[in-house]
Amino acid sequence: MIVEHRRATIIDVGRLAKVSAKTVSRVFNNAPHVSDELKARVHAAARELDYHPNVLAQALVRRRSHLIGLIYEKPSASYVVELQRGVLERLQDERYRLVVIPLSSVAERPAEVVALARSAALDGVVLAPPASDNPQVLRDLEAAGICCARIAPTRELDLAHGVTIDDVTAARQVAEYLIRLGHRSIGIIKGDPNHAASETRLVGYTQALTAAGIALDPALVEDGNFTRESGYVAGHRLLGRTSRPTAILAQNDDMAVGALMAARDAGLTVPNDLSIVGFDDSEIAQVSWPTITTVRQPVYEMAMTAADMVIAQLEARSCERTIAHSHELVIRGSTTRPPDLD
Repeated sequence: MIVEHRRATIIDVGRLAKVSAKTVSRVFNNAPHVSDELKARVHAAARELDYHPNVLAQALVRRRSHLIGLIYEKPSASYVVELQRGVLERLQDERYRLVVIPLSSVAERPAEVVALARSAALDGVVLAPPASDNPQVLRDLEAAGICCARIAPTRELDLAHGVTIDDVTAARQVAEYLIRLGHRSIGIIKGDPNHAASETRLVGYTQALTAAGIALDPALVEDGNFTRESGYVAGHRLLGRTSRPTAILAQNDDMAVGALMAARDAGLTVPNDLSIVGFDDSEIAQVSWPTITTVRQPVYEMAMTAADMVIAQLEARSCERTIAHSHELVIRGSTTRPPDLD
């Protein structure tokens, strides 16, 4: 025999908490002038009865979906996990829920962003690169009345709320570290050209080389796509040169691991024959062998801050327009002095 268990209702919660159903509704809708003692009693009754408010019904009453979107374009797996973890951490114990929206190409179809946000009835969105730097996306969201916060924007910071790090300084510091080790022939693997970070990180590398009196050799600059596969292909090209570099600057950790694989194919030992650095300090940099020297970009914390910015806008709370997070150079086993100095 199948026994059906009736779901608890708002009336049941009110009876157990010894208040009216209207009072229970006010508690779950965060209405003003409700005492902390009353809130605690209602929430305790709801937990005992395993009662959960109907989010859709609340949305109809408030004319809000309480859905926040995370919009990104084919990032590395570890990067997107950190993005999602950060947003989810901020939404914990909130009425808002996360909708993840991956896109194939923001540059080719920028109008698709606001169309998807509207069709999903999103109240707000967190924009990861490159959407966070696309002016049409930002204009369309503003015109549609959809709140947004940008992760790692590099252009027109006054257009919308954003969470930043200093990509140029971070890239310069990791390049300076290789130069201090004695490297003079340094290869570079760039990221997706549609991501502004590809250009800003190249600027940082160039600043470090110029300050050390090292000319940037265009033949040592290879295009990648922020994927391990593109780093592998670019690494093979760099290491196939007659005069190969003694170090490689990869613009993210996935491409650094791809270059590491290419070095092994070429019979080279990292770091004794070749030093490799990445960017992001994603999980792949921590579990590869050797572990990868990299720049820690606090993606988790940046995503959490961006989600907080969206919530603040939705709840008409003041928040800073731009919040900067710090980076950190993390030195691991993939770097050492060049072979000719040992």
